[in-house]
Amino acid sequence: MRIAVASDHAGFSLKTEIAAHLDEAGHEVVDLGTDSTESVDYPDFGEAIGRAVANGDAERGVAVCGSGIGICMAANKVGGVRAATVHDVTSARLTRLHNDANIACLGERFTGVQTALDAVDAFVSTEFEGGRHARRVGKIGDITPS
Repeated sequence: MRIAVASDHAGFSLKTEIAAHLDEAGHEVVDLGTDSTESVDYPDFGEAIGRAVANGDAERGVAVCGSGIGICMAANKVGGVRAATVHDVTSARLTRLHNDANIACLGERFTGVQTALDAVDAFVSTEFEGGRHARRVGKIGDITPS
């Protein structure tokens, strides 16, 4: 699977661990930055990963900032993105099963490395359940900005 990864400076270390883990698992990793712990703005990287997934340059994405919240909010501004902040295997699995999320967002300040790697594995390996959830996900896509 082709998976985009992105982070701000506060998520750089965890993003690096995740990218290496995904690569070792045989996925094609597209690293959209940042490339250090030097201060940058998370909206730039949230937008970049959102556009990469929405445009089909990657099948899924994993984004990291300090909390996992800001980068998620930025990614969700891109049409076609369903980004979710996840904290563990259960939240990662359920956001795929029920919400067809295409970007998982994690917080380096809140999530340990092994928990994050396990959550990413669940996110990548879980398929959308469809059924009654497809109608609901469709409604999300129908919402237009006011």
